[in-house]
Amino acid sequence: MGIALILSIITILVRWIFSKRRGAISYDSSDQTALYIRMLGACVIFKQLFSRDVRVRSQVGFEPERRGSHPYLGVDFRTLHSRAESAGSIPARRIRRLFSFQRHLLSSRLLRGAPHLNPLHILDEDYCGQAKCMLEKVGSWNFDIFLFDRLTNGNSLVFLTFHLLSQYGLIELFQLDMVKVRRFLVLVQEDYHNQNPYHNAVHAADVTQAMHCYLREPKLAQSLTSFDILLGLLAAATHDLDHPGVNQPFLIKTNHYLAALYRNTSVLENHHWRSAVGLLRETELFSHLPAEDSLSIERQLGSLILATDISRQNEYLSRFRTHLDENDLNLGNASHRHFVLQMALKCADICNPCRPWELSKQWSEKVTEEFFHQGDIEKKHKLEISPLCDSEANTIASVQIGFMTYVVEPLFAEWARFSDTRLSQTMLGHLGLNKASWSTMEPEASGSSEDGESDPARASEEPSSRALTQGSPES
Repeated sequence: MGIALILSIITILVRWIFSKRRGAISYDSSDQTALYIRMLGACVIFKQLFSRDVRVRSQVGFEPERRGSHPYLGVDFRTLHSRAESAGSIPARRIRRLFSFQRHLLSSRLLRGAPHLNPLHILDEDYCGQAKCMLEKVGSWNFDIFLFDRLTNGNSLVFLTFHLLSQYGLIELFQLDMVKVRRFLVLVQEDYHNQNPYHNAVHAADVTQAMHCYLREPKLAQSLTSFDILLGLLAAATHDLDHPGVNQPFLIKTNHYLAALYRNTSVLENHHWRSAVGLLRETELFSHLPAEDSLSIERQLGSLILATDISRQNEYLSRFRTHLDENDLNLGNASHRHFVLQMALKCADICNPCRPWELSKQWSEKVTEEFFHQGDIEKKHKLEISPLCDSEANTIASVQIGFMTYVVEPLFAEWARFSDTRLSQTMLGHLGLNKASWSTMEPEASGSSEDGESDPARASEEPSSRALTQGSPES
């Protein structure tokens, strides 16, 4: 009775929220269902009940009970990549949260221009000072997001995105409430699963920083409007929101409710977009704008996030290549600017192989760890192992060499044609060096056959490319 009562109360509250927030914005059934799930997912009580009992979904009316061979494994994605922790680590997390709260208080005072009469601990202020110094070089391609995340005590996404919104003058220009902006960014950061080795808030912060670097490129800086820049930064910060740490094929073959909701099409990207829209409405970040403007922001945000679907890589790349071949990209045209923003976000999303080796190697290890963990789950439940997720058949080096060859190099070669700058050449330079470094760890991946025989890796280019697309980080 207790659980049923709580669920009834939550259902009534969420329906009331939607009835109050609709305004002039229309929904279709899939939109409403997606946002309904997002709002319920934000309730801690519901999340706990959901993780304990999969049947909650049918009780609330999200979907009927499934009778498939693998009806949603009941995996709690919030703990999917968690490791066993000792009892002593719990107080440590609480201490980190307290320090984070102190930093939020300090930054809020500084934003209001109020002097802090009661200084925080010297060590805490020292860390804030170092983070502030790093932000002065936020446009550097060598920006160490891992160090910045440590200096901000795990709040890299909040601090970096807020800084960029302020630096571009977007808060003042769009008359955004700083409290709402802060709350939105905090909720965004909290909605990332930081137990995921790769798809977490640090990755989102890294993509946002890369997006900033691209926005500063001459062609874009001279053409993009403030609205374009706002969309680009928000899309980068939210592009993997609430990522479960597994890819789309896993969700489909386990009959996950998200796969059914989005009809097995761009499942994760649609969920990231709807989650972002849910937070925008929850915080009422754009509530002061006309309803049609808010709806336009949500739709264009979705268009950008959906472009990160790696399974549509060839579609976007072919279109980009055609524009460059015909030299008909007109950045005075709003639709062309939006397309370039899509390509910029795609580049930012998979730019890790183009970073300096010290940073690129860390990302490679993290994404492969996430792959292999998914493969272990698939083995455990006797599912078909997804491409690149079998730790016995793949290595970090082989995964990275294939990903660079078939996905990263073609994209960044075209980006360099579009924006032939020092940054583009730097990225291609790092890409070549990093690929060579991985090749030394995987000699058979780059070695050619003797006696003039063709390279077997090249001969199987098409199937390798498809496998990489299905098993790539963004799938």
